[in-house]
Amino acid sequence: MGSEEVQFIPCEEAMALVSAIQEEEDIDQPDHRILTVYGENERELCWFDFDEVMHDIGNVPEEDKKEAVNRYILERIPSWVKTL
Repeated sequence: MGSEEVQFIPCEEAMALVSAIQEEEDIDQPDHRILTVYGENERELCWFDFDEVMHDIGNVPEEDKKEAVNRYILERIPSWVKTL
């Protein structure tokens, strides 16, 4: 099976699709956190690994962290969520 590069939707489109980003416990791995992305009607669209996101956004002041996480995720919503 070949690996395909993930395509992302434009941030503006992601902002229209995403209704919430929620930090949650990973039910498959205790003591592990994920960031679940929800669309309309509380429908789960995708999720991100909490630790990876925190690593990627780097050293951000605490008061800017939520905005940095939201922006990071909105810029990385995979195009396949439109098929859900």
